[in-house]
Amino acid sequence: MSRDYDFWLLDLDGTLVDVEESYIHEVGNRVGNRLGVSFSTRQAEHLWYGFGGTREKVFAETGVDRERFWTEFHEVDDPGPRAAATHIYPDAAPFVTETRGPVGLVTHCQAYLTEPILESLGIADWFDAVVCCDEDLGWKPDPDPLEVAMRRLGVTGDGRAGAMIGDDPRDVGAARNAGLDAIHVDRHDTDRLGGGVTAGRQVDRLTEVL
Repeated sequence: MSRDYDFWLLDLDGTLVDVEESYIHEVGNRVGNRLGVSFSTRQAEHLWYGFGGTREKVFAETGVDRERFWTEFHEVDDPGPRAAATHIYPDAAPFVTETRGPVGLVTHCQAYLTEPILESLGIADWFDAVVCCDEDLGWKPDPDPLEVAMRRLGVTGDGRAGAMIGDDPRDVGAARNAGLDAIHVDRHDTDRLGGGVTAGRQVDRLTEVL
């Protein structure tokens, strides 16, 4: 795998930044109260990260309707407290500042949350393009969000080499589906995620990529 890339696509949550566990558990409790169920600490984490089908498993265990869950979740997950509870990983800034070529962000975090988070952390200028997945655009591992980011970066169809870096199996799948190299940054224990991730390259810190 080439390590000299012309452009980069990055995931946000779990890759460059993450949310304090207390906030994840608080949101889980508040959403559970609205739905009339009690989510355990681990269930709240599986609902938040959703790796390896764990989110669907929680829905099955609790009898919670998926659509109703997301309706209540978006009512509870407020941009201000979410941004305040979000921190930057120490290896994120050295990586972004030392890379060459344009950098795009492709995230499942919705625009109404992403923009306040980037502004609050002072990292909005890290990215030459920001793409927030949605129902119209598609969700990773669908390659469409990555392809939109590449078009915005002006790197589509010119033969330039790129990589997608993320902590989620869906980031890896999206990279492969878009014809990019996939780099997985391992931020969490497998129990918390609900399973491991297979990628072309595995790193524990972003700075290992450089």
